[in-house]
Amino acid sequence: MNSKKSITIPPIPAVLLAIISVQGGAAIAKGLFPVLGAESTALIRIGLSAVILMAVNRTNLRNLTAQQWKAVIPYGLCLGVMNLVFYMAIKRIPIGLGVTLEFVGPLMLATFGSKRIQDYLWVLLAAAGIAFIAPWSNKGIDLLGVFLALAAGAFWAGYIALGGRISKIMKGGDAVTVGMLFATLIVAPIGISSGGLMQMTPALFLLGTALALLSSAIPFTLEINALREMPARTFSILMSLEPAVAALSGLFLLHEYLTFYQWLAIACVVIASTGATLTTKKAIVQENG
Repeated sequence: MNSKKSITIPPIPAVLLAIISVQGGAAIAKGLFPVLGAESTALIRIGLSAVILMAVNRTNLRNLTAQQWKAVIPYGLCLGVMNLVFYMAIKRIPIGLGVTLEFVGPLMLATFGSKRIQDYLWVLLAAAGIAFIAPWSNKGIDLLGVFLALAAGAFWAGYIALGGRISKIMKGGDAVTVGMLFATLIVAPIGISSGGLMQMTPALFLLGTALALLSSAIPFTLEINALREMPARTFSILMSLEPAVAALSGLFLLHEYLTFYQWLAIACVVIASTGATLTTKKAIVQENG
């Protein structure tokens, strides 16, 4: 009798691993933009992720209930638009600025419904870090890119809220797999019509596969499992590490050096995320004790 054991990663390490994976994938995506374009790169990322996840998880779509279909379809559509819009944004503005502006969505979500003053303090500290990163001069800033990054942040907040809901009624792997299928459906027309796929080569396909694994298949599976065990608000505060990891990814992978204020911003978001993690853990212990 064969027993199949799955590896379970605690929610906080899972979120941190997901962040690192996404930013590694972002560095690969940035290298693909000049050849394939943002739209086709988004399609490759999401489409290959869907194929990989279907092969690994072997999700049986016929077993889904009506309640699960109603939850997974908007989750998948939100996932697809979020990725497409964000790639279109960082095609126009630097990735560090894009991640910073995108985080406005989860940051606002983190403040909704909170009854503890600690949550607001950590959010304010993370907001201070964002203020240090964000350029306050409009010189050379693409306004459409800024708008797209903010829109991506709104869809990111939606993804967190929908992910928290669906994680309660579906297995994490199945939810992400089916969600990726619907994300592919909404991104495919734009990605194909952009014409970037005509430039595809075997080497670019391998890079696209690595992108799919690092930016979608691995992190979204980690996130959906983490959302099963932590509140969406806590998840949002932890995701304040995104701008910091994006800056570090740019430093080590793209050789983008940081200013003093950018390092100060990193310190702010790291302290905010650490504080949120510690106080949340303490609150959970008190509630259960």
